[in-house]
Amino acid sequence: MSTIRITTLEPAHFASLAQLQRDCYPTLGEQELMNEAHFAGQYDVFAEGQIVALDGDRVVGQGSGFFTDFDFERPNHTFREICAGFYFTNHDLAGGYYYGADISVHPDWRGRGIGKRIYAARKAVVRRHDKRGIVAGGLLPGYAACKQEMSVHAYVDKVIAGELYDPTLSFQLRMGFRVHSLLQDYLEDSASDNWSTLIVWDAQAG
Repeated sequence: MSTIRITTLEPAHFASLAQLQRDCYPTLGEQELMNEAHFAGQYDVFAEGQIVALDGDRVVGQGSGFFTDFDFERPNHTFREICAGFYFTNHDLAGGYYYGADISVHPDWRGRGIGKRIYAARKAVVRRHDKRGIVAGGLLPGYAACKQEMSVHAYVDKVIAGELYDPTLSFQLRMGFRVHSLLQDYLEDSASDNWSTLIVWDAQAG
């Protein structure tokens, strides 16, 4: 029986979540990592949308995000810009989409279905508020190893077709997301060569 509990963020989790960022994202630039003040701000503006996975009292995973409207005709953005410097002060309760800022699971707890449960908790938030779906920028941690052989567009096409496996995008596709477009210089991440995919989950499609 799983000992993992999925719940909403509480102030006691702020410091552990900041450490989790560093444990999960060694390839990110320091300026791309959320800290205790960011998590405190997210809690203040939209506690319901901030999800944590606990093994006993230990924080082993998290999912953060906020409601917003999104212009799919002008999709380009950076992670920092759309998240209002990671404080989520642009959260709009009337917005049509949940913007998924981050999902992370501690490396020692991966492979236990925690990410799947965090996605399910996000979808439950979307359904409770009758939103259209989830939009997010998904990293491509498998791309840097292939960038001398193919363009990022070819890489993503092959992942979508099931010809290549990407640790993040392949999982997101299994969770019902589709790729809308690519985002260049989304954030500083050597593993993704700074690329991201704009992914969308449609609540009506399930």
